[in-house]
Amino acid sequence: MSEDTNARIDQLVKGNEVVLFMKGSPLFPQCGFSSRAVAILNHLGVEFESVDVLQDQGIRQGIKAYSDWPTIPQLYVHGEFVGGSDIMMEMYESGELAQMFGGEQPTAA
Repeated sequence: MSEDTNARIDQLVKGNEVVLFMKGSPLFPQCGFSSRAVAILNHLGVEFESVDVLQDQGIRQGIKAYSDWPTIPQLYVHGEFVGGSDIMMEMYESGELAQMFGGEQPTAA
């Protein structure tokens, strides 16, 4: 990964409270895992920045090296890597993700 790409990723991660590196956009996710990640964040009412890795091959490969995590999506909160779609789902179901954002776990209707 180039230093330029690493610096761009670092700026995105540290310059946004919540950032989701994903395939596609929140309105048009391009994979099921990215769609699930967006749905979880939306359900929790979390505002987040998104980065479409399909638009930038450098970022697509670079984010995997940056986090030492092989898959997309990747969620960062306050500059810290949280995880991908499966980890987000586990944290959502346990209430841990809601607590991370200062909220309560939503109850099922």
